[in-house]
Amino acid sequence: MIEKVPALARLCKELQRVPYLASKNLYRVVTHFLTESPERLQVLCQTLQSTRDTVMRCPTCCVWKEKERPCVFCDDKKRDHSVVCVVETWQELIAIEKTEGFKGLFHVLGGAICPLEGIGSDDLSIGLLIARVAQHSEIEEIILATNQTPEGEATAAFIARKLKDTQVKVSCLARGIPVGSHLETMDKLTVYKALSERRPF
Repeated sequence: MIEKVPALARLCKELQRVPYLASKNLYRVVTHFLTESPERLQVLCQTLQSTRDTVMRCPTCCVWKEKERPCVFCDDKKRDHSVVCVVETWQELIAIEKTEGFKGLFHVLGGAICPLEGIGSDDLSIGLLIARVAQHSEIEEIILATNQTPEGEATAAFIARKLKDTQVKVSCLARGIPVGSHLETMDKLTVYKALSERRPF
């Protein structure tokens, strides 16, 4: 049916390019956009474009920041600059922040090593992390908070090997988080307990 309405087919095709948009919700999203007021759609489009133009990754920790403003983590003097928590994505960072139990800094890798998907260590910000440790003598501990998936574990092991000849302590989350799970789907108490009961890697 959709193919008989070219404009509708084009919209569906573009929305299918959005990661994590489940196919079963596709038509609901299309219906929402088609029944939304022109004013609201214009605001949404302008906000998307404006955000894309004004937001960038922090050159130090790779967390999203506004181009004209300092990083909310790196430039926060109240945070503990001696501890850096390494996460795969921004979503995991948010999960940890919600616990309100971690006051150190972060480093976002941008994913995990996955040869099957063509993602190697050079495709992530691992090199930047190693350089960061070398350049900032105040860093005393690196917490490897990658997801407990085969890819996350392999990424953590790779980083640990890269840091083994440094004076920095390398730890990982406690095993309270189920293997194969993702931090963004965990409740904040589970994430907090795993973080506070971390152990040497």
